[in-house]
Amino acid sequence: MESIEQINYLKVPVESVYKALTSEEGLGQVWTNKLKVKPEVGFINEFDFDEGYITKFKTLELKENSKIVWECLASDEEWIGTKVSFELTRKDNTTAVLLKHYDWRERTDFYRWCNYNWAMFLYSLKIYCENKKGLPYQERDF
Repeated sequence: MESIEQINYLKVPVESVYKALTSEEGLGQVWTNKLKVKPEVGFINEFDFDEGYITKFKTLELKENSKIVWECLASDEEWIGTKVSFELTRKDNTTAVLLKHYDWRERTDFYRWCNYNWAMFLYSLKIYCENKKGLPYQERDF
């Protein structure tokens, strides 16, 4: 099984990062502005990237200001059954976000492309949390 791991450091309190990763407002500014999200274990979050299908992640775990785990139920075929986690740790005035996208069946070109896109996700999260303006999918030109 393959795994993507990315880390970024945000100069904001951990509470701000957790809220951004668990709310429609936050994920709408960071990832895609077409979504349905609730911060509830068992809820199936929906994300639309204008690709003809809805990406669905079931929330498996929520540890306030510490950890979020999703399982992909619907999306591109390579994503189905994979999991995404966000582990948050605070040191002084900085929050580290460790993103893991794991349980990939194999390392493919799509896997590699997603690796790049998760880095862009973390960049968008950083600028949203630090500057209140992210870079959702619909506003990207790269």
